[in-house]
Amino acid sequence: MRISLARPDELGTAELERWRELQRANPALRNPFLSPEFTLAVGQAKDTARVGVVEDGGQIVAFFPHERQGRFLGTAIGFGIADCTALVAAPGFEWDPAALVRGCGLPVWEFDHLITEQSAFAPHHTLRVPSYVMDVSNGYEAYLAERTAVNGGLFKDLQRRTRKLGREIGEVRFEYEVHDPELLRTLLAWKSSQYQRTRVHDRFATPWIRQVVEHLFTAKTSECTGTLSVMYAGERPVALHFGLRSETVFSGWFPVYDTDLGKYSVGRALWLRLAEAAAGGGAEYVDLGRGEASYKDELKNRELEVAEGRVSVSAPVAAARAARAAYWKGFLAVRRRRPLRHVRRLAAFVKQKGRSGG
Repeated sequence: MRISLARPDELGTAELERWRELQRANPALRNPFLSPEFTLAVGQAKDTARVGVVEDGGQIVAFFPHERQGRFLGTAIGFGIADCTALVAAPGFEWDPAALVRGCGLPVWEFDHLITEQSAFAPHHTLRVPSYVMDVSNGYEAYLAERTAVNGGLFKDLQRRTRKLGREIGEVRFEYEVHDPELLRTLLAWKSSQYQRTRVHDRFATPWIRQVVEHLFTAKTSECTGTLSVMYAGERPVALHFGLRSETVFSGWFPVYDTDLGKYSVGRALWLRLAEAAAGGGAEYVDLGRGEASYKDELKNRELEVAEGRVSVSAPVAAARAARAAYWKGFLAVRRRRPLRHVRRLAAFVKQKGRSGG
């Protein structure tokens, strides 16, 4: 196995086509986050992006997109915003994760959305969690019938609320793919407001994340199409979503809705419209992503599995990263149990005691 490193924009046409060919050969790799377009978008926004090009017998057999965070750490490409990670490899290719990471010159490689189908990485998992899915492989009507049988009251209520929205605000319509940059800016502004309102880090205040989304808005290939969808009541946008799709997977990413219209359940209605349109376009499932949420419980009919963990070549670096991860996990657990003001008071008390020698 021979590994050479390149920046994403240094890959030639033949290499990019080989990448897409490897994706098409394995259904588990058809997620748009695994496409060269996603890596190229991150590479345009961040100079830390790299691709390990793996050759065996003179042929390219795998691509390993990643980022280099200083001298001692590698992460999955787009770490923090990518909802799927994998080694894009030829069917039947076997690899040693440690040799792969070492060959890219990394002491440690960390991941948080790694597909669990790649069993070679299994010894390096520290946590496995579900990623919730709306399975529409048998068509949208079959999906809707299945979910209605489980919770018919919910879906009848959604239909009632949508009819009410049409009567009180304006005729409800949905556009699956919108190319208006102004509406993308509307989505980004609404999403930033949501982050701030819910006291969650505003991703779009981070320039590289905003740049990646704006770049992918123009991506139009069979492996990765940036898709801005809008639901209207009359001429008024009431819910928007920006996600990525391939021929078989629609990956949910940034949904947002007009909070003044929450009583009409426009957010859930948007997901149903997305699922219907995605199924009509040939998608097998809509990936709602990992993380608990009531709407995911209501809409999912299948679960995938993704893993967190790290591949370590350097024991000291690995130990330091594990300790840091444990610290933040403990901090967040305390924050969930107690209001933030109490966490701040506790931190100030500990700091003061340290100064006084108490």
